Amino acid sequence: MSDKKIPTIIPTINFKEKAIELLPEGASFEACLTCGLCSSGCPASGIENMDPRKFIRMAMLGMDEELSTTPWVWCCTQCKRCQHVCPMSIDISQLVFLARGNWPQEEKPSGIVRSCQLIRSTDSTSAMGLPPEDFVFVVEDVLEEVRETQPAFKNLQAPMDKKGAHFFVNQNSREPMSEPDEMVPLWKIFDLVGADWTYSSKGWAAENFCMFSGDEEAWYEVIKKRVEAVNELGCKVWLNTECGHSYYTMWNALNRFGMEADFKLESLITYYAEWIREGKLPVNSKWNTKNIKFTVQDPCMIVRKAYGESIADDMRFVVKTLIGEENFIDMQPNRSANYCCGGGGGFLQAGMTDHRRTYGKRKFDQIAATGAAYVLTPCHNCHSQMEDIGHHYGGNYGVVHFWTLICLSLGILGENERTYLGPDLLALID
Repeated sequence: MSDKKIPTIIPTINFKEKAIELLPEGASFEACLTCGLCSSGCPASGIENMDPRKFIRMAMLGMDEELSTTPWVWCCTQCKRCQHVCPMSIDISQLVFLARGNWPQEEKPSGIVRSCQLIRSTDSTSAMGLPPEDFVFVVEDVLEEVRETQPAFKNLQAPMDKKGAHFFVNQNSREPMSEPDEMVPLWKIFDLVGADWTYSSKGWAAENFCMFSGDEEAWYEVIKKRVEAVNELGCKVWLNTECGHSYYTMWNALNRFGMEADFKLESLITYYAEWIREGKLPVNSKWNTKNIKFTVQDPCMIVRKAYGESIADDMRFVVKTLIGEENFIDMQPNRSANYCCGGGGGFLQAGMTDHRRTYGKRKFDQIAATGAAYVLTPCHNCHSQMEDIGHHYGGNYGVVHFWTLICLSLGILGENERTYLGPDLLALID
């Protein structure tokens, strides 16, 4: 008997039929100008000899086997920039989602599949598999240390499973698993503004790679656990913190699956802006005596794919208030037209490092053109990707969280909460 592995057959999708189903009312592929706007604005163009325009033309030509098997569907981050610039608003990302879901589990990138499996393995819904009891322990342990070492915050709270709290706060697993001190600036901000908030021991995690795997059943299961956790505590607002795709996976699932949620979905960025305008967060730019320059990355998941220009405006208001308007340099293009960095869509977990860095070169060039010393972004995938391409391509910039800079401005950033500050920023504190 031969030990040779029998290759798995990937079923074929009728892409033309699916593409026509997804067309907006009044649009027609026969009227497509083949203008190439979709491809010109896509950082994945050329990878695996594919681009959005070619994908659609191949669909119209009935080249279903080629499209069903191309690895390019794992390089497309489903950022929807192609749809944003398309005169007919063709949503190629939905065809990519269908293609991903069509691949057998054993043929999908193992990193994405494993992350989805871990999310489903505990009631935490953590992509790192952190169980509820361990999350509770980490939060309590870090909180105790802050109270003991930072006298100004000896009464700091990090509520857990608080019934009737206004905000149900999620958290990216990266913090409790590997950077627990990065949770503290967020707690301090909540403390200063007097927010009524809570973590939950269940459904607290932010990330959701099941959607990226194309597994609708798993995606639904994860969101169901999170919705039930919020409803059980009776919270009014599910507050998405600085993690881009977690908002979109929740918002999209509620609409896609017709799920009932007794709460609103909101982004922390909008509250940063609101609290600053109300004077609850009295930040200013006086600390930036060296006129250090910053730019901002617009995460696709919460700007182009969700809130649109309103949250992009809020981000810029917050940044300019924190660093001084004269020290802000916007990337070009920006806001909803900004390029995806290449960290989303599961690309960071896909194991396709060379492809991902090729994709990220356009973002690196964007950042380099600003000359900024730091990039601010409310998204963990963007954060990791921009750090990686910065190192890979020899960049000279840092990437920081909003919560870090807010606490720096307020003079309350603890010694263990400065991981992403370079020597220039550290010199302004010490």
